Amino acid sequence: MSTPTDGMLSNTERPNAAHEELDTYSTEKLVRALAEDQKSAVNAVCEAAESIARAVDLAVPKIQAGGRLVYVGAGTSGRLGLLDSVELFPTFSWPQERAVAVLAGGDPAVYKAIEGAEDSATQGAADVVAANVSANDVVLLIAASGSTPYVLGALEQARSAGALTIGIANNPNSAVAGSAHCGITLDTGSEVISGSTRLKAGTAQKIVLNTFSTSLMVRLNKVYGNLMVDVKPTNAKLMRRCVNLTMLATDATETEAQAALQASQYRVKTAILMLKKSLSLSGANALLKRHDGSLRAAIKEGS
Repeated sequence: MSTPTDGMLSNTERPNAAHEELDTYSTEKLVRALAEDQKSAVNAVCEAAESIARAVDLAVPKIQAGGRLVYVGAGTSGRLGLLDSVELFPTFSWPQERAVAVLAGGDPAVYKAIEGAEDSATQGAADVVAANVSANDVVLLIAASGSTPYVLGALEQARSAGALTIGIANNPNSAVAGSAHCGITLDTGSEVISGSTRLKAGTAQKIVLNTFSTSLMVRLNKVYGNLMVDVKPTNAKLMRRCVNLTMLATDATETEAQAALQASQYRVKTAILMLKKSLSLSGANALLKRHDGSLRAAIKEGS
């Protein structure tokens, strides 16, 4: 299958030659084709590891200086940015006001497609201004095509404000990746269903956002070993997780872990220090503060 415009199509828009008879597949074959194609998303993120690492390293000093993470996108890309932003609070106790999502079409676009919202570069710039983006902020600009006007307008405005810009796109040589301070290209190629970038392009975006934000939080001392010791216990499941994490890090009994957590208002890092170093609450908090929240460094002091 070919058309006179094939040469003008981006990778994400070009029809997938391997699945030209998709609508004739049995249900099992259809499911397998869709699932197998998702493997390309993982591969694309792995190929971009160097760029992602550079983005993390550039972001750390901005965030340490008090900056925010600002996610910008339209449609699926914008919703994936929103998802990453809201998950940082329960996972890492990251302040909610320091993870901001800017979505083309505003809040209504979370629940339904807002036609034409992505077409205005002017609105993208205006929304960045409204979000009070400043020099210490890290702005992630997400667009499968890499050419979404709304995102490009936001990118230009964010750069003008002095923010660090990280462009994430699924097509090589895209404007979003090329114009940002750090570009991340997730070359996922054509979709099983032509142009439906909510499929593997969206999966790759989800993976890269998970990878970037989690790596950043590790660098900000919110993980000890591979334990999420800055978890925010906002429900019963997470409170139970706090107990398990404290026990894993200290070899304390459940009763001991519960007591330390209750004394520390369920701050896992503080509870671990109280147990491992036989410290009072104030002593554990002071030690953590002295080491910028690094549990590993606090434990090593005097050892």
